[in-house]
This record gives sequence, structure tokens and C-alpha cells, in this order.
Amino acid sequence: MDLNLQGKNAFVAGSTQGIGRAAAIALSKMGARITLLARNEIRLKHVLEELDTSAGQAHDYILADFSQPETLHDKIDNYLSDVPQAIHILINNTGGPPGGPIANAEIEEFKAAFDMHLVCNHILVQALMEGMRKEGFGRIINVISTSVKQPINGLGVSNTIRGAVANWSKTMANELGPHGITVNNVLPGFTKTARLQQIVENRAQKLKKTNEEIEEMMKSGVPARRFAESEEVANVIAFLASPAAGYVNGINVPVDGGRTSSL
Repeated sequence: MDLNLQGKNAFVAGSTQGIGRAAAIALSKMGARITLLARNEIRLKHVLEELDTSAGQAHDYILADFSQPETLHDKIDNYLSDVPQAIHILINNTGGPPGGPIANAEIEEFKAAFDMHLVCNHILVQALMEGMRKEGFGRIINVISTSVKQPINGLGVSNTIRGAVANWSKTMANELGPHGITVNNVLPGFTKTARLQQIVENRAQKLKKTNEEIEEMMKSGVPARRFAESEEVANVIAFLASPAAGYVNGINVPVDGGRTSSL
């Protein structure tokens, strides 16, 4: 099985913590040269030091805030004008919108989430797809949520936006497939990240229970009876980015320990 990414260049968004950080490290271990994207420069520098360089890679980063799509567009254009090589792999990964019932959501919450997720994803794809076409190799992987298969209570805005990204992704897969570019979605379940901790704390406060009680309640709905490690999700992302996954296109891959009820 060909998992070798030497000579390949990857953009990894949201890469200073959690799944994004784990994905960047996994891809670097497979030989890819990584460009990290996030808004916290101190954390970016820390993750940069964690990346594997055994294949001679010279990793770098772009300081980017996904709440400002226009600025992101300019920064990517400037970067690509200075870096001549094509980017072969794009990992779209952005922290989820705040929780809450959809009926109580403000219009601005939907607009902000749409910009951060779908619009910024689209900016990155449009900037990189021509290079992928010329290389005859492209991997676009969107880290979204199992809510595209089964909406999650209390995450109204997130459920809505994740569904939009999933359908955008499937449409993109149909259009880019003839050019050797695959587009797939990874759907993490309960994963040990800052986002999950926030959800646990919010539920504990609402239900007047301890964090530990909420965690046990959540784990009871997972056949694996545990939360995922970020590295376990990153392993699936890394496979989809590899040459071995060249005929996997336009799919949603839950990495959730079996929690999602639908096939």
C-alpha cells in the first residue's frame, strides 16, 4: 500500500491543536511538506517544531484568521506567488460554531459560520485546485461532523453549516474527480479536543451535573465506550491524503466509535 507522501505539499488549516495538529504531524511523518494555517502565531511556531523533517522537508506556516475571508484570500495569493511549488493536499479544518438551539440562533451566527467554514474552504480550493490539476494529484479533505448524517441536539448552527459543507464537498468531488483530485469528508465523533471539553462543560452546567457524569453519559452512547484520540482521526485523514486512497472520492467517513445510528 502506497502511503508515501514525499514530494507532496500540504496545507493544514486549524493546525495548532486537536485534530488539525494531529493531522499535520501524521502527514509530515509520511514525508509531506506542511504549511500550517491558524491565527495564533505562538502556537503555530510550537507545532512547527513538532513536525517530522526526516524526509528533508522545510515546513512553514501562514498566519490566517478564518473569520476574515477577504484577508485569507489575500494571504493565500501572496503565499502562492512566493512559493512556486503546487500544493497537493488541503485539509479544511475549522473549530465549530457555538452551541445552542437552532430556534434561538441569531442570523449573524449563521453568516459568521458560513464564512468561516464554507466560504473559507472555497477560497482555499479555488486557490489550490489549478496546481493540483497540473500535477494530476489532489486531495481535499474536509473535517466536519457526524451531524451531516444525524443532527446533534443543541448544535443548531453547526448542524446547518456542516450539512452545507458536506453538499459543497460532494459537488466539488464530482467536478474535480476527472483531474485526479479527490474530495472527501471526515466526520469525527466525540474526540478529546478543546471543543469537546467546552461541550461537556456546557451540558454539565445546564443539567447541573459534574463533567465526569456528562462524559460517562456521552460515552454510554458510543459502542466503543470511549472518546477518540485526535491521532485516531488524523490517521484516517492521512490515509485519504495518500496515493493509496486514489479511488476514494466524494464520501463521508465517520470516525466515531460506531455512535452514528445511520449507515
